[in-house]
Amino acid sequence: MSQISRKQPTLSDAGPPQGAKAHSGGSAVHTVASVGALSLQRTRIKICGLTREADVDAAVAAGADAIGFVLYEKSPRCVSVQRAAELARRLPPFVTPVLLFVNERATNIVAACAAIAGATVQFHGEETPEQCLEATQQGARPFLRAARIPLGDAARSFDLVKYALDYSKAQAILLDSHVDGYGGGGQTFNWSLLPPNVNAHLVLSGGLTAANVIDGILAVRPRCKTLAVDVSSGVELSGPGNKGLKDPEKINQFIAAVRAADQQLAEMSKHV
Repeated sequence: MSQISRKQPTLSDAGPPQGAKAHSGGSAVHTVASVGALSLQRTRIKICGLTREADVDAAVAAGADAIGFVLYEKSPRCVSVQRAAELARRLPPFVTPVLLFVNERATNIVAACAAIAGATVQFHGEETPEQCLEATQQGARPFLRAARIPLGDAARSFDLVKYALDYSKAQAILLDSHVDGYGGGGQTFNWSLLPPNVNAHLVLSGGLTAANVIDGILAVRPRCKTLAVDVSSGVELSGPGNKGLKDPEKINQFIAAVRAADQQLAEMSKHV
């Protein structure tokens, strides 16, 4: 962790996401100028797809702000409502449980929220704005709405400004990669093709790891009100059959990298 935090305020060495152009000196200057206009805030962190007590404890100990439980039965990371409630009871104050649903009935979402106090809902399917409000009792329950951003140059065709307006009652818009099925599949989309100014809180997801999250934060934070990050596969144990099983060391490395990005932005703002 100390090695990461000692990095000077430059872009990370991980390189750009799939289809993105490498950062140039000019783009870095533009980023610095944009950062100077922002009120710098700590990047919030969600660790998603947890299934074990030890992983919940490790994420909390590392400094995660939110813990995600997948309640979509087709996901290999799926847990039952009862299991999610058991794991959520381990959370200390001010760490938020997030319940991920895909095209679920409103009555089932309301029931799940009743079993897990203080939960935020994450809609990750084809839910309309009206369906989101129905399932959260007209927005009384905070919710995130996932936007599935196409890979490669096709990201240009996604109107994120309109999407954020359509789902303006959402607490934030979560940006994930559009792959087969639901979820980012561990792939990044081209961050540089996002609109330059989105009037919403955003959560960056899709293929994030400790190696690329600094670039992601520097690329996306100047484009929105505030930015959070969401990671799942990027902090899991290596090898087949380990979906939903987190690696404490990877969690620590990821959170250290996010904090290093915050420090870089703070250093950049001093020179604007």
